[in-house]
Amino acid sequence: MISIGLLSDTHSYLDPKVFEYFKDVDEIWHAGDIGSIEVTDKLKKFKPLRAVYGNIDDHILRSEFPEFNRFTIEKVEVLMTHIGGKPGKYSKPAFEELEVKAPKLFICGHSHILLVKMDLKYNMLWMNPGACGIKGFHQVKTLLRFQINGDKIQNLEAIEIGKRV
Repeated sequence: MISIGLLSDTHSYLDPKVFEYFKDVDEIWHAGDIGSIEVTDKLKKFKPLRAVYGNIDDHILRSEFPEFNRFTIEKVEVLMTHIGGKPGKYSKPAFEELEVKAPKLFICGHSHILLVKMDLKYNMLWMNPGACGIKGFHQVKTLLRFQINGDKIQNLEAIEIGKRV
C-alpha cells in the first residue's frame, strides 16, 4: 500500500500546512502550475515527488517535468497532466492520450476546483485536487490525500487548508 498527497496550482506559493497534511504520505504528486523550481525543490527534500508542468511554468520546470506523466503504482496505471478537462469534456491533448490507453486513475489540475468523479466511458477515476496556492479565483486552498492498495484507490480525503489570501 502506498499513500499519496496530491496538489496542484501552487503558483510559486507553498503553504507550510502542506508539510503537516502530507507528513505520513509516501509520495507527493503535483498536477502542474508549480510556478517556481523552489516549490518542487522543497517538496523533493520532504518526500519523493512526481509532477507535470502547467501552462504558467517556465522553461526550467518544463525541462524537469513532462506535460504528461504516465506511470504505474502497485497495480494502478496513472496518467497525470495539468490541462486535462473533465469527464465528457477533455482537452484535445488529454483526449488523445486517453484514446491511446485510458488509465485507472486520471489526474489533472488547472481549474482550481477540487472535484473527484468516476468516468464511466473510460472506466477510470478522475481527480482534480483544486488549487493550494494564493493566486486564482478559488476561495479555499485544497489538497487530496489517498492510498493505492494493489488495484484499489481508497481512503480518499479532500482537505481544505485555509482561505486564499
